[in-house]
Amino acid sequence: MIPTLEEKIRSAPFQGDIDARLATRQQYAHDASLFEIMPSIVVAPKSSADIQSLVKFVTRERLRNRGDEPLLSLTARSAGTDMSGGPLTNSIVVDVTKYLNRIGSVDTQKVILQPGVFYRDLEKETVKRGVLMPAYTASKDLCTVGGMVANNSGGEKSIKYGKTDRYVKRLKVIFSDSNEYEVRPLSKEELDAKIAQDDFEGRLYRDLFTLIQYDYTQLQLAKPRVSKNSSGYALWNVWNPETGVFDLTQLITGSQGTLGIITEIEFALVPIPKYSRMAVVYMHDIARLGEIVDAIMQHAPESFESYDDYSMKLAMTFAGDFFKELGFWKALRLGLSFIPDGLRVLTGGVPKLLLMAEVTGDDPRELERRIKNIKKEVKHFGYQTHLAKSAAEVEKYWKIRRESFNLLRKHSKGKRTAPFIDDIIVDPHYLPAFLPRIQKILADYKLIYTIAGHAGNGNFHIIPLMKLDDPFSAELILEVSKKVYALVAEYKGSLSAEHNDGIIRTPFLSYIFPMPIIELFEKTKAIFDPLGIFNPGKKVHGTLEAITSSLIKTHQDSHGS
Repeated sequence: MIPTLEEKIRSAPFQGDIDARLATRQQYAHDASLFEIMPSIVVAPKSSADIQSLVKFVTRERLRNRGDEPLLSLTARSAGTDMSGGPLTNSIVVDVTKYLNRIGSVDTQKVILQPGVFYRDLEKETVKRGVLMPAYTASKDLCTVGGMVANNSGGEKSIKYGKTDRYVKRLKVIFSDSNEYEVRPLSKEELDAKIAQDDFEGRLYRDLFTLIQYDYTQLQLAKPRVSKNSSGYALWNVWNPETGVFDLTQLITGSQGTLGIITEIEFALVPIPKYSRMAVVYMHDIARLGEIVDAIMQHAPESFESYDDYSMKLAMTFAGDFFKELGFWKALRLGLSFIPDGLRVLTGGVPKLLLMAEVTGDDPRELERRIKNIKKEVKHFGYQTHLAKSAAEVEKYWKIRRESFNLLRKHSKGKRTAPFIDDIIVDPHYLPAFLPRIQKILADYKLIYTIAGHAGNGNFHIIPLMKLDDPFSAELILEVSKKVYALVAEYKGSLSAEHNDGIIRTPFLSYIFPMPIIELFEKTKAIFDPLGIFNPGKKVHGTLEAITSSLIKTHQDSHGS
């Protein structure tokens, strides 16, 4: 009798959980993207040794396969909040949340932890010590740190603190030879020692350094000219000839599990400022958006966010959703805080865009001066500015910003959220010209959508509503993607500031990267993973057919973001 896949994995040997039940596979067939891909099996490793066994097993099966069986692969998965289809596969899902979820040592400088730790649990530990890993996402209550590293995530504080790659100081990663390696910044002397090794690790460092050094100028020119980028492999960030530092963590971060499987992370932490103030700008047109961004940025905000009129209407229409979540007294306070906004809407109309600029610090008087200066800067543009008067009021604006996607999902009336142009970014100076052209493309296709994002970075999350069971939906997604990404390329932006490439954007990387750079990405994948066993079809070798064939056919929208 031919052994089942479950029996083969168990004999690898593998000590973790193995689940091939249909209900489980259906659960793991989704993330927060618009795709549905049924895995063959779901495994939950109990240790790094289990993952090593999986790599050995899949490698053996690949080498044995004569082309008459499906090729096995390994796709690491944590919380499943990815919006690009990154953790979806038709082969083996490796769920790290069940067992690889421990926080090790934590102090005021750093934390060492496993990839399956939820960010919310990390935050509880760091806040006790007055520190934070500040590159958290809007889905910080749902996501894990492993997913944050895999996508090189960012969020509302990235304008001041940057993205996840800035805080990754060390990783442990299992590469395709099945061994676990420590990855950290190396001096030139340490790099030379690695290169001299006559083993897999030595060849990896040697081949990668040769590739980067030979094409160094080409890579630097190819780096998107934006403050945040998760598209492509970040080869331009690995080697710094001026400092002599070779930092492989900068490549693994954002590689979406395509180069190896992370088993341990060391993050740097930053102090939490004691005080904060927020200015809210109500813009009834966006003609001078670039100027306002420049004016506010002079005052070094920690966060500079935005959401559109549709998001605000959703929040006001479905405020009951917030009430159910918060409980009576918090909900009452939130409801009362909406009254001034309602009056502003009645007297001045719903703003096309609402900007939230938050400044933080340890000196309340200095903070008051800065926030009043922001209001003074904006006044001569003719837009109304409101200074939030309490923490509860500030939280109201953050609630709307963070929950606009979920509100859209819950109240879509037969349609579902379709994140496929959800993470574009251009230099903020281009926004007054860029945004109307984006909006015209969407209007031409009569799409309903929300826009929210990071105004200070020029990064916007555009989420249309669609009927994916419509026979023309796949064609529409490809058409709109091509037009939007061509426009992004015209303004020298990136397809993804923080959500990464996954299934949905990998086929379009040639819009912003020339073919020689795409070929370098493919060579990089081959250096790390010559048999293609780690999360295939993401970052390189993606196809339009993979997008159209994997679309969810139902309007049901039951997965988080």
